[in-house]
Amino acid sequence: DRSDQYIEAELLGGIFLGGIISLIITALYFNSSVWSFIPVSLILFFPSKFLFRKFPVLKISFIGFKRKEKTVRQRAVRAFYEKGLYKTRKNTGVLFFISILERKVWVLADKGIYEKIEQETLNKFAITVSHGIKEGRACDSLCDAVREAGALLAKHFPVIPGDTDELSNKVMTE
Repeated sequence: DRSDQYIEAELLGGIFLGGIISLIITALYFNSSVWSFIPVSLILFFPSKFLFRKFPVLKISFIGFKRKEKTVRQRAVRAFYEKGLYKTRKNTGVLFFISILERKVWVLADKGIYEKIEQETLNKFAITVSHGIKEGRACDSLCDAVREAGALLAKHFPVIPGDTDELSNKVMTE
C-alpha cells in the first residue's frame, strides 16, 4: 500500500500540526507568550506525530515529489527481485507495481525485455493503469494494460511448443 514509512514526514507533520495548535492555544490562553508556546508545542508534538503515523495519508503533503518518485521506483525494483521475477530462462519477467499511498504505478521489466522494448513503452502501460485508478476503474485498467503488454511481448517473444509459465500470474500484495 505504500513504498516507505516516510518517518521524516511524520516528524515534519508533528512539528507543523503541534506548532499550529500550540500557536492557537498560546494566543487564546497565554497572551501569545513565547515561554508558553515552546513547551506547549513540545507537548503537542508527540500526539501530532502519532496522528501522522496512524493515518499515513496525512504524510503526503510533507513528502516531496522527487522523494516519492525515487522511493516508489526503488521499492518496485526491490519487489522485482524479492518476488523472483528475474528467474526466467530468457530474462522476460515484468512487474506492474502499484503504490497506493503515493498514487504511483511503475512497470519494470527484466533485461531480456529491455533488449526489445523501451522503458517509455512500458511507461505507457503505467499511465493507462494510473488513469484507470483515478477514474475508479482500477481492475479494468490493470487488466487492459496487462493484456496490451502481453500482446506486445508476444510479438517479440512468441510462445514456442513446450513453453511453460515460469512465473505466477497472480496478483501479489504486501
